[in-house]
Amino acid sequence: MAQRVQSAQEFLQDSFVPLVAALCSEEAERLTRKNNLGFCELVKPFCRLTSEVHMRDPNNQLHIIKNLKIAVNNIITQPPQPGAIRKLLSDVVTVSQPAEGLVTNVITAGDYDLNISATTPWFEAYRESFLQSMPASDHEFLNHYVACMLVVSSNEPEPVEQFLKLSQEQHRIQHSNEYSYPKWFIPNTLKYYVLLHDVSVGEEQRADSVYEEMKQRYGTQGCYLLKINSRGSNRGTDEQIPDPWSQYLQKNIIQNQEPYEDGPCTEIPNKHSDHFIPLDGLNNDSKDGLSNNFKTHPLQLEHTSNSGCFDGTDYVKPNPSFHESKKSNTWTPHGICLTLTDHDRIRQFIQEFTFRGLLPHIEKTIRQLNDQLISRKGLSRSLFSATKKWFSGSKVPEKSVNELKSTSGLLYPPEAPELQIRKMADLCFLVQHYELAYSCYHTAKKDFLNDQAMLYAAGALEMAAVSAFLQPGAPRPYPAHYMDTAIQTYRDICKNMLLAERCVLLSAEILKSQSKYSEAASLLIRLTSEDLDLRSALLLEQSAHCYINMKSPMVRKFAFYMILAGHRYSKAGQKKHALRCYCQAMQVYKGKGWSLAEDHINFTIGRQSFTLQQLDNAISAFRHILINDSKQTAAQQGAFLREYLYVYRNVSQLSPDGPLPQLPLPYINSSATRVFFGHDRRPAEGEKQAATHISLDQEYDSDFSQQWKELEEQVVSAANKGTTIPNFQPTQYCLNKYSDNSRFPLGVVEEPITVEVAFRNPLKVPLLLTDLSLLWKFQPKDFISKNGQAKELETCGKDMIGAEVISEFLINSEETKMARLKLFPHQTGELHILGVAYNLGTIQGTTVLDGIDPSVGLQTGKYLSNGMSVRGRQDLEIQGPRLNNTKEEKTAIKYGPDRRLDPIITEEMPLLEVFFINFPTGLLCGEIRKTYVEFVNVSKCPLTGVKVVSKRPEFFTFGGSNAILTPLSPSASEHCSAYKTVVTHSTSVCSLVSSVASSDFGGGSGNQPEVVDVPLPDSVLLPGASVHLPMWLRGPDEEGVHEINFLFYYESIRKHSKLCHRVLRHTAVICTSRSLTVQATVFRSNALEDEKGEGDNMLVFVDVENINTSEAGVKEFHIVQVSSNSKNWKLKESINLSEDKDIKLANREKGKLCLKAVRCKHSAEHFTFADIVFGTEQIISSTSPCADFFFRSLHSELKRSPTQQNMNTLQGPGKQSLDDAGRLILKCSEVDLNIIVLWKAYVVEDNKQLILEGQHHVVLHAVGNEAFSFPQKQGFKKVLGNSDWEDLEQESPEIGLLNFFRPDSTSVPARPPSDQLSNLIKTRLHYPETFDHSFHQESLCIVPVTLLLSNCSQTDVDVIIDLRHKASAETLEIHGSFTWLGKTQYKLQVKSQEVCTLQLKACFVRTGVYNLGTPRVFAKLSDQVTLFETSQQNSMPALIIINNI
Repeated sequence: MAQRVQSAQEFLQDSFVPLVAALCSEEAERLTRKNNLGFCELVKPFCRLTSEVHMRDPNNQLHIIKNLKIAVNNIITQPPQPGAIRKLLSDVVTVSQPAEGLVTNVITAGDYDLNISATTPWFEAYRESFLQSMPASDHEFLNHYVACMLVVSSNEPEPVEQFLKLSQEQHRIQHSNEYSYPKWFIPNTLKYYVLLHDVSVGEEQRADSVYEEMKQRYGTQGCYLLKINSRGSNRGTDEQIPDPWSQYLQKNIIQNQEPYEDGPCTEIPNKHSDHFIPLDGLNNDSKDGLSNNFKTHPLQLEHTSNSGCFDGTDYVKPNPSFHESKKSNTWTPHGICLTLTDHDRIRQFIQEFTFRGLLPHIEKTIRQLNDQLISRKGLSRSLFSATKKWFSGSKVPEKSVNELKSTSGLLYPPEAPELQIRKMADLCFLVQHYELAYSCYHTAKKDFLNDQAMLYAAGALEMAAVSAFLQPGAPRPYPAHYMDTAIQTYRDICKNMLLAERCVLLSAEILKSQSKYSEAASLLIRLTSEDLDLRSALLLEQSAHCYINMKSPMVRKFAFYMILAGHRYSKAGQKKHALRCYCQAMQVYKGKGWSLAEDHINFTIGRQSFTLQQLDNAISAFRHILINDSKQTAAQQGAFLREYLYVYRNVSQLSPDGPLPQLPLPYINSSATRVFFGHDRRPAEGEKQAATHISLDQEYDSDFSQQWKELEEQVVSAANKGTTIPNFQPTQYCLNKYSDNSRFPLGVVEEPITVEVAFRNPLKVPLLLTDLSLLWKFQPKDFISKNGQAKELETCGKDMIGAEVISEFLINSEETKMARLKLFPHQTGELHILGVAYNLGTIQGTTVLDGIDPSVGLQTGKYLSNGMSVRGRQDLEIQGPRLNNTKEEKTAIKYGPDRRLDPIITEEMPLLEVFFINFPTGLLCGEIRKTYVEFVNVSKCPLTGVKVVSKRPEFFTFGGSNAILTPLSPSASEHCSAYKTVVTHSTSVCSLVSSVASSDFGGGSGNQPEVVDVPLPDSVLLPGASVHLPMWLRGPDEEGVHEINFLFYYESIRKHSKLCHRVLRHTAVICTSRSLTVQATVFRSNALEDEKGEGDNMLVFVDVENINTSEAGVKEFHIVQVSSNSKNWKLKESINLSEDKDIKLANREKGKLCLKAVRCKHSAEHFTFADIVFGTEQIISSTSPCADFFFRSLHSELKRSPTQQNMNTLQGPGKQSLDDAGRLILKCSEVDLNIIVLWKAYVVEDNKQLILEGQHHVVLHAVGNEAFSFPQKQGFKKVLGNSDWEDLEQESPEIGLLNFFRPDSTSVPARPPSDQLSNLIKTRLHYPETFDHSFHQESLCIVPVTLLLSNCSQTDVDVIIDLRHKASAETLEIHGSFTWLGKTQYKLQVKSQEVCTLQLKACFVRTGVYNLGTPRVFAKLSDQVTLFETSQQNSMPALIIINNI
């Protein structure tokens, strides 16, 4: 139970006090009425004695009485009706509410910190009123009157005669059969005569004379002169006099709220009159000169037929105008005619009455009762002495209550000895003689049990237990079993719940004082029932307080019983108390996972708060139900939502013009909000495909985002003539949680801003949002100085910002759905997107799976709302990223800004749209396809400087400066060749040569070949204009799916301060399948000159293999042309042994070509293209697109050149770098010849034959090295095999480490390989193939032989020719027997690129076939000494036939 101001002893003493009746004349009541008080009300604050009182017990022992209190009440002749008592108790609880600033207890139990009210004044008021309103009964005398005050005014004409009338009236009430109520203690009731004198108007002498007459008639102990009203009522109230009556009378307002319209206003009953005396204190109706109407009780209902409605469940609701009437009742001051002296006189009057009248009367009565009992039982000693002996002996076993018969109807006559013992016990109890009272109760209890008078026995047991507890010094423990037996008897046998309730209230207070909270709680819970909701609610609440006040608080039991109490309060109509109980229980269940219990409590709190017009609390409670992850069923959630909408709508109606309230549903994931700047992507129209650009349908990919950033940075650098922009920030069209949102994004006037908001419906019922739009504020840039305030939300500024409104937006149960809302800025300035506004509602038919009833007519695209919706808003508050750069940021929790919702609207900018016409999705590797691109300016501003950048520049080209611009129509060249061709009638396969510069083919801007200028006419695209440009595509050399990113860059003609350029993205997806693979090798030819004497030449071997898998429907490939491209070399002719010029390759077939290459004579600044045609049409390889793709693939090859150099280094024997001389030697083997193989493929598709074209590129770097058309790594795998290549990859890191940790030392030039040294000098012998000689005429045959020496290097070379044969049988066998005539050794110096001749003579002695390739040639660089001379051997034998004639 909650804490009390009084102790348990004080509470029990004040619950049972001597009752004194009061009969007042009409004039006496008029005198007290001057103070707005009745007589009983006048003396009430002074009825507690401030000093000790002494009396003697029957054994003549002195007994001290402390803090005695008496009760003075008007005489009431009708007992109150039970229904009226319940009504009164309900009103008492209703008006007793927790005061503001009420002291609370903070109880910590485990994880709980509970804030609980320390006291429960409503329960104390109920208990006090309950005890005071209990009607008197015959089985006990505690509620019987002990004495009666007869009050007469001194202003009466005949005061003594008036006393006589009052005395007769009292006698008639007590002894006639006309009245059975009230009850009187003894037949000879003490009468105390009080003469009331008004000092302000009365004659004091007359009052004194009347008082003297009274003393003579009634004795000095039986009368009193009370002087009041020392201050006139017409005097000012400047003097502040204390008002001790307010604390007793403020509760009586309850009685005046009861709408008794016509019923007589009678005196209020009640021993203490705390709650039962009306403010007027008087009844204006009188009978026989008396002010009292004894026939009607003030608690009696006006119509007796209606008394049945006051049962336990049908509680009459308090008057709805209760609070209004309470406000209308102005507080009336009391005691306005009384001074402090009058206060002392009243206090003295009560003390005199108690000392001289009441206590002597009680003492005398106790003695008389004791003597009667002793005489009747024939005892020689007083009962007090005898009971000690009786109780010290053996005890008689008592029968249990269950064994006793139901004899609650047994009645004793008034003179029965058992009742006299009970009467004596009650008198002793009232004067605090608890030991004697306990003895008498105990004796009476045994007698009643023997007679099986269970009602009397239960009363004796109840008071015996209380007496035992109140005995000073606690000689015996509190007999709790007495109370339990009494409660069970009252409830089960006597069926008297009022007495059982009183017993429970007393026992619970005693148990609580002994810290037996568990027993007290069980006792309180035991009395709860279904019939009386108010009583059950109060008892359940007190049991909850018992559980929380235990040594180890039982928190969950406290909450459980608080919930039960709140429920019973609600049934009893006590809405405020019900709300308070639920709120206190909520502290336990909140956030502990008890979701269903939490939902029930919040729902009840919401309903009770709404009933009490606490609308904010109601909204908060319903909000918690909806925002938590509810485990309720769909039907229950729907009910919760409807209640919430109903409450919310009522709140919004109170302030229709106020700001929009915050709505809890649906959830908004603010961090997932995405903002897109620009128009939506156009859909494809036939063969016309728009650039993919950026859209909200694309998922964010950090790698792609970084690629786009690099591309944009590259093209911006190229546009700024190679200048790198510090702190470059890329253009961001779509902002999300992964993008950099630290800067204010830029929007453009007249271009929409799309905000994607992520809604989530946590409920199992669908939500229907209507009139969904964005909330924003806007500050025009031009009016910042004039109007500092931003435009307000939706109500204004629509000419500046246009907002899209979604009329209906349905979110199904537990669905996450994105809403895309648009704003259309019409003016420059600062825009701030604040949140979303919408009407929240539900739809009918929520039982189907998709949440939509089929009867609502979905054909029209509309949803049928249930009519319940509210207008509200939700703010978009996005938290920025966690800062973690500085030490301070790492130690503290700080977040950076996120400005994705705060765009700056800039002036108008051009807007480019790009469309791809007949863009393929599949190509063969190396296939060339011609397509068209349409550039459209859809803005009102001209644009210029269009560029495109891609990481795969070898994939596309717009053509060089000599490319043909827009044709008449894209379909006009659909079946034409993608190449520029001419018809040739040459019968021999020979070379057609042309010379161009690489800059003519869009080779890039400066050092960035990835950036390509789009060749627009006049370089400007006007507003609304469109341009078609051809674009050639070449399938990548690797098969598979390729994503190729294009970034189009363009600028406005006018320079802008905030937005310098714009970009447009496009991602092309191409699937390539295998076609041909080309492998080429170059060797030096033995011939020093060709037929025309053009000098150096080489042989190029080209292997072409068809590796197509026929998946693309390719029947065969035709090699139509082989072209070369080089600054130094050119293809001259094809050495083809077959007469058929057409080269066809079916599936898996391989062809081998042998081509002759010669050195170019023109300047090395230009590239020379040479075409060897195998068909009837020559493809001019030096024009677009052939040359374009060659130069672009050459650039890609150069990007891979570091890898190739590493590979070449690994293949060489040495790991050290060469010096300048070595590089010169190596340069001799460099070729830098590029081969372009052009082909056609015939494809059968839909019974039509299509011709596909393509080209492959092979870059030949050095003599003797193989080169491939596909990436070199694959080439190595093809040549070496997978295992060898993996071994080579594993060895390379170790080689790098060895080079890294090599100690510093002077580098020794490494000796070049012999095959490279052999390329310094190329030799050739000129001689006749046959020589006829007559050996008969001359025995020696001398043949002239010319030795040609060609210097292949770029520096002078010293050459030594040694003609001596090796003396061995092997050489003789190989070379035959002949001799060189002349010198055996020649020394020459050959200039750079010089050809020298040396005339030799060979001598033969007989016929035969001889090999003249025996000269040994040694060469070294002229300015080098450290290199050894190395032999230059001819790889081909020089055979001569000597014939005899």
